[in-house]
Amino acid sequence: MVRIRLRRIGFKDQPSYRIVVADQRSPRDGSFIEIIGFHNPRTEPSTDVVDEARALHWLNVGAQPSEAVVSIFRRTGTTARFERLRKGEALEALIAEADAEKAAAEPVSPRTRYDSPEAGQGTMKKAAQ
Repeated sequence: MVRIRLRRIGFKDQPSYRIVVADQRSPRDGSFIEIIGFHNPRTEPSTDVVDEARALHWLNVGAQPSEAVVSIFRRTGTTARFERLRKGEALEALIAEADAEKAAAEPVSPRTRYDSPEAGQGTMKKAAQ
């Protein structure tokens, strides 16, 4: 079965995620079929970028989203557009609507909600001299 799920990327203690389409038997950071989006929970508010055309395609052919991806799709409106696609609306109109929403949305600040430690206050141990 094909799943739409998150794939962790980023440094230690600084996670961000790619939204990927993968076989459910492959490991979390293993092989995948296609990257269809990005999620960064460290920004305020969290950054969610989804390629609507590909997400709707994979949902339409039977890919099952994970619980985390369902909540991301709900925030971006992909779930509502998928329901409308199943009721018979044109795919091109739904994608145009998603692009218009994305263009109208205010940009998310790239700053994370976690401040950097002051000089000398980091968690790294100093090298012995």
